[in-house]
Amino acid sequence: MRVIISAGGTGGHIYPALAIINKIKEKEPDSKFLYIGTHNRMEKDIIPKYNIPFENIEIYGFNRKKIFSNFKTLKYLIKAKKKCKKLINEFRPDIVIGVGGYVTYPVISVASKLGIKTFIHEQNSVAGLSNISLSKKVDLIGVSFKSSLSSFPKGKTIFTGNPCGEDAIKKEKISKQEYGLSKEKKLVIIVMGSLGSLNVNNYLKNIIPSFKSKNYEVLFITGKNYYDELKNIKHSNNVKIVPYVESLAGLFKSTDLLVTRAGASTISEIISLNIPSILIPSPYVPNNHQYKNAKDLLDSSSAILIEEKDLDKNILVDTIDNLINDEKKLNEIKNNLNKLKVDNSATVIYENIKKLIDRK
Repeated sequence: MRVIISAGGTGGHIYPALAIINKIKEKEPDSKFLYIGTHNRMEKDIIPKYNIPFENIEIYGFNRKKIFSNFKTLKYLIKAKKKCKKLINEFRPDIVIGVGGYVTYPVISVASKLGIKTFIHEQNSVAGLSNISLSKKVDLIGVSFKSSLSSFPKGKTIFTGNPCGEDAIKKEKISKQEYGLSKEKKLVIIVMGSLGSLNVNNYLKNIIPSFKSKNYEVLFITGKNYYDELKNIKHSNNVKIVPYVESLAGLFKSTDLLVTRAGASTISEIISLNIPSILIPSPYVPNNHQYKNAKDLLDSSSAILIEEKDLDKNILVDTIDNLINDEKKLNEIKNNLNKLKVDNSATVIYENIKKLIDRK
């Protein structure tokens, strides 16, 4: 299979794209790939590390507040489409896949116009602007949340789940002891994404001492940007502070409770690994989509939701205390998560794009 894949801007788009690539490689080891991303976002550093051929295009998202700046954006879009056409004609893919971010728009729209099979995937419960715009052009659409099905045309939209979930299931379990944690005590992980969160970390700075003498342990993952500032916070022996955890999904398998943001990839790992969670969605993302991701879990009694604006001195510690010590509630959440699980999402995507390619 010859595949062009595009996704950009955040790990929430990039890592599902990598999960799809890994599944295609597993099923068809001789497959060839070309990844098209932006020239100045995360994917330009991440993708080459996996020895995946990478091409960049210079493109920017439309600004709804500064209307006149969009004339320049439109100029870059036209230029990006020309480069995409050249790359597609040279590579001659069997399929072109878009996994989110504005970089996908020129890639997918050009492929569709050239008559090449196209597939897009939406990770969030609220559909992104690029995917909405592309939905009429593409051959097939996959969504991570059943609530997203109504956002796209019927007949070519399928519920696949998020491919990061299947990747998480395959990760090797990491023992708590590797981080100096007790085998006997329950573990609460607090992490606000790979980069951390300034506002939430400032809040946590003040409440970390409140975990003293608790009957559980806390691993606070600050994010690399904030570790130097937070590593010397006075804390008890049942609290560990680290900047980053490699293969976090592996450590999640040893975790009893997770306090985290509500990005699409994190939600998929929570569902796939049956992790009770307290979600603090970022209010700084487009369309408030993290809140809506978290609300999907809240509505099915599969998570606890605390909005960042509601964080006060006691609410988080009290919520952790109440949940971690309530076995009945923890089991209820796990059972409800199990009902949402799609543990073969990447496989479902592979099988459907394979059918799409083979369709005459």
